[in-house]
Amino acid sequence: MASGKLLRQLIKSGVQGDLARFRSASEAVIKEEREKNHHLLANDLEHLLYGDQAKPGPGSRRLHAVTDLPTNKDNGLALLEERAVIREEKDIILSDATKSALDEILMEHNRADVLRSFGMHPAQKLLFCGPPGCGKTLAAEVIAHSLSMPLVLVRLDSLISSFLGETAANLRKVFDYVASQPVVALFDEFDALTKDRGDSADHGELKRSVNAVLQMMDGYRGESILIATTNYESLLDKAVWRRFDEVLRFELPSLEQIKRLLSLKLSGIRRNFEADDGQVASQFKGMSHADIERVLRRAVKEMILSGREFLEKAHVDTALAREYRHKS
Repeated sequence: MASGKLLRQLIKSGVQGDLARFRSASEAVIKEEREKNHHLLANDLEHLLYGDQAKPGPGSRRLHAVTDLPTNKDNGLALLEERAVIREEKDIILSDATKSALDEILMEHNRADVLRSFGMHPAQKLLFCGPPGCGKTLAAEVIAHSLSMPLVLVRLDSLISSFLGETAANLRKVFDYVASQPVVALFDEFDALTKDRGDSADHGELKRSVNAVLQMMDGYRGESILIATTNYESLLDKAVWRRFDEVLRFELPSLEQIKRLLSLKLSGIRRNFEADDGQVASQFKGMSHADIERVLRRAVKEMILSGREFLEKAHVDTALAREYRHKS
């Protein structure tokens, strides 16, 4: 946050209608935020101040808006979809090993110039493995947020085609696009594209798509970060693994991680129990991050709709019971 002196100057000049001083104070705020490495905030402030004429400052990773997304020629559906980037590092709870690997990837990209001066490059092709709801997609959003890059999702529903050669043609459009402008490209459910070619149940077009993916990953030379996620790593073709620079594994949260997740998700919620209460946390053992968040959201809704001022353990118990009924 900008210093009190700058904020006073900003408000005073705005109240007095002194546009020149307002702009000067605003630019000082932006400079201060950028020096703190708050590049995303600094970029957003620049665009508020200058509009479309904003120019990224030193260290900025602000990119042009995602435009002209490629489409499937048969049905006109977009092959890529831009996703809002909201959540950041503080919003994700991971094991120490996975968190360390994620931090290392971010550091490589933040110091990419240093690596390139030694003839090396930051990790650009990443594979995220693990059960559903454990933070793989969220981690992609965190990377995009931390590096101030747009996040685009590869739409498998429009990418995969039953027509001979059409899936490979769609893949070529996707790879050409992400090579043309830096984005974080998320290939969710990557196993749908790269199933083991020894699986006799899959038709020829999907087998050809595996070959196309392998060739395009080998030939990729852009600045985008390619992130593939899978809940079923055993289904991936063996040749796919060595195409990735890094493989990160996401697991169900431990008891300690559950406590941290409860503290994070219940911050700002008035309650009659401690968020890191071991007895409360143990009730969520075996659940994914997404499951826990859904239960807490349901408990808070019940508190609100029942007119209660504080969240009680009973609200959590009721929400948990409903979750288990749905899964039984």
